[in-house]
Formats: sequence, C-alpha cells, structure tokens
Amino acid sequence: MKRTTISLPDDLALVVERESRRRGVSVSALAREALAARLQDPGATREVPFAGLITSGEPLPADRAEKLLGVTWARDIEADRGE
Repeated sequence: MKRTTISLPDDLALVVERESRRRGVSVSALAREALAARLQDPGATREVPFAGLITSGEPLPADRAEKLLGVTWARDIEADRGE
C-alpha cells in the first residue's frame, strides 16, 4: 500500500474526522472508501449521506427533520470544538 499525504481545508477535515468517529473507522479507511467510490466507478449508485441519521421510528415531515438535524449537528459541532 502506498502512503500519500493530502491537505484539507479545516472545515472538510472536521467533517472527515466526525464521520470517521461516527463510523468507527480510521480517517485513512474513510478516505480510501470515498476515493474508491468517487474514482473507480463513477456511474455506481452512491450512498445517501443522510440516510439513517435520524432513527425516530416514524416518518418525519421535512420541516421537523430539518429542526432535528439542526439540533443533532449543533451538538456534534460543539463536541468537535470541545464545548
């Protein structure tokens, strides 16, 4: 396996770190998966990034889902900042 170093903008780095923690995988594993999905088979069906994010057990109207996502993401952002 070849080792490669990349530079990311701070906001993207936070997203990558948060997603790797959420999935319980390393940042390297997440980057390999994302690059493979994007570059190896551009016509393949892609995962919907928000699927399964809210698991209330019942369908939510869009306005309620947006409010719940706002609360959830605010908590994630605070946790990333150490607040």
